[in-house]
Amino acid sequence: MKKFCLIGLFAFIFASCQESLEDRCAREAREYTKKNCPAKLDKNINIDSLTFERETHTLHYYYTLTGIADREGVMEEIGGEQILKENLKNSTAMKTYKDNHYRFTYTYRSEKDPSKILMEVTLTDKDY
Repeated sequence: MKKFCLIGLFAFIFASCQESLEDRCAREAREYTKKNCPAKLDKNINIDSLTFERETHTLHYYYTLTGIADREGVMEEIGGEQILKENLKNSTAMKTYKDNHYRFTYTYRSEKDPSKILMEVTLTDKDY
């Protein structure tokens, strides 16, 4: 009987220590931002932060476009939305979030005028 009580206690402790997917996502977004942001991803693209919006289950990536990319229409010219869709479809790192129907929002701002959004796209499970 004592053995079963110990097994039950360990099972309870293990279950109570499990982090929910929402908590994990929020933690990983905070840690990524703290460790990696801001960072230059390409000659004209910087990642500023990554946040998790719990109410909508959205991972939100914030970028700044610089140099020759810092102008209206540039993301449309290069097919930016389609590139984001393809990258998300092919991403194995996002599998857990995709399997749970999370949303992914990408916001690109101007370096010259940070209040100006050059492109914002939200991808849902219909897109990946």
